[in-house]
Amino acid sequence: MSSRETQNIVDALGDIILGKERQLRLTVACLLARGHLLIEDLPGVGKTTLAHALARVVGLDFQRIQFTADLLPADVLGMSIFNRETGGFEFHPGPVFTQVVLADEVNRATPKAQSALLEAMEEQQVTVEGTTRRLPEPFFVIATQNPSHQIGTFPLPESQLDRFLMRIRMGYPDAAAERALLAGEARRAMIAAMKPVIDAKALVALQQAVRAVHVAPALLDYVQALLGHTRRSHDFAAGLSPRAGLALLNAARAWAFMDGRNAVLPEDVQTVFPAVAGHRLVSASTQTATSGDDAAMRVIATVPIP
Repeated sequence: MSSRETQNIVDALGDIILGKERQLRLTVACLLARGHLLIEDLPGVGKTTLAHALARVVGLDFQRIQFTADLLPADVLGMSIFNRETGGFEFHPGPVFTQVVLADEVNRATPKAQSALLEAMEEQQVTVEGTTRRLPEPFFVIATQNPSHQIGTFPLPESQLDRFLMRIRMGYPDAAAERALLAGEARRAMIAAMKPVIDAKALVALQQAVRAVHVAPALLDYVQALLGHTRRSHDFAAGLSPRAGLALLNAARAWAFMDGRNAVLPEDVQTVFPAVAGHRLVSASTQTATSGDDAAMRVIATVPIP
């Protein structure tokens, strides 16, 4: 497999999501890096459509969980139900037991329901009623989130945000893309007709190839300089963690791989840095990460490449 195959995935997604190649490339890079993706934006800009299309194009099983205020952890993880015929309890797995999980409007659920995904995202397993069960391979969570100022939202805690390798925003389409969207076929019908570009086995092979992309010592110096700057800066309530540094490296490896290179360049780190760091950088003055992407861009502009 090569960068040609990953570009085929991006191109197939681009037939559904118009005019958003950067967001689509970041989405694919997140999947290749074995991370999880948070899409934050207003309703109706294609967040759910992207999740559906991605699962379809990479040939993975897909489940959607609609997060609401009355959602319970058992609705996500599953539960044991008494079987009269056998006289015992049988575990009925929840929708998290699939390869691609869409946690739709994740911040409309209570923190208790949100936390049901923590173990799954971190360890690719869930523990229910004292029994630990493995999740499928590969396993990818895409969560959509409405802006925090909208009515009926519960902000995601830092521990939950940190489980997402990237956060992206879709934004409104440009005039040409929106015109093509309005004049074209319904997206739902187009997704139903999509053919997989690769299968699960091929995707796992791609993910393993990404891990082999070389990172030079000088590149590690640059990543450490970025992390160190956020920890020393008075602009942030807290600096980026070592886990954020690992996420940054994994995302940069995936971006380099998609460009057909076997080594990471500083430009790869700079490209993925806002998506990886933006939701992790909390403003010291406002205690929010609302403008985290802008803050991440300032960090890149400030820290020189060694």
